[in-house]
Amino acid sequence: MGERWDVRRAGATNASHRVLMIPGGLCTTEFYADLMAEPAVAGLGMIAVTQPGFGHTEAPEDVSMEHYARLMARFAAEAGCDAVVGHSLGANVAIEMAALGLFEGPLVLLSPTFSRGDEPRFLTVLDAVGRVPGLGAAAWTAMLKLLPRAVRHELPPRRAEALAAVMGGNDPAACRRMVRGYYAYLDRYPSLVPRLCGAGVPAWVVRGDRDTIGLTDDERRDLRACPHVRMVTVADAGHLLLVEQPAAVAEIVAEAATASVR
Repeated sequence: MGERWDVRRAGATNASHRVLMIPGGLCTTEFYADLMAEPAVAGLGMIAVTQPGFGHTEAPEDVSMEHYARLMARFAAEAGCDAVVGHSLGANVAIEMAALGLFEGPLVLLSPTFSRGDEPRFLTVLDAVGRVPGLGAAAWTAMLKLLPRAVRHELPPRRAEALAAVMGGNDPAACRRMVRGYYAYLDRYPSLVPRLCGAGVPAWVVRGDRDTIGLTDDERRDLRACPHVRMVTVADAGHLLLVEQPAAVAEIVAEAATASVR
């Protein structure tokens, strides 16, 4: 599948169901390690794949969300995956895989964004500053240098140092370009709820009870109106719910994966 892929595998080698797991922005497969070790998913075949451009992988020339959806859909097909789990930006890639008709299995969407306004203010500002010649490169370099210390308090103590280092170890130029592509995507679609609902695939929209990603009342109402979308709240968790509450998330993944039909 090419040297661009950073892949982590776990679970049963002869599993009836295989799950593709896509990390979020600035994250690698390391963020799925605890979830993949949970007993609830031991019977599944699990393949986590870092989005090219994050970690130490090389970003493609085309960093549009549509292109990432095609890359991940191709990987899922080649690996024989019949369910997809995505976190944050990875969840949005999963939405686009389904919306483009590239993947028809169940989705577990961990803290996705459904509109531009749902994103934290700091990322919107960073994207805007990142477009300024000279200043943009410096801003991204400084942010990634400061990021590990800033995020440690959101991570489980035993994993905080390793996971924070992963986030801080990204290439500023690649991240700047990829986030710009992400915001261009959000500008194309004022709300992603119709794209998810229109795809018609089973989807679990999973959020922590103190998630920092917004969800408007209209988005919540429209998601609840979709017959194939299930809303789930994970207690005592924020945006990084997959590392904060891996056991609870693993139960949801197991439920979704065994609902898949190929």
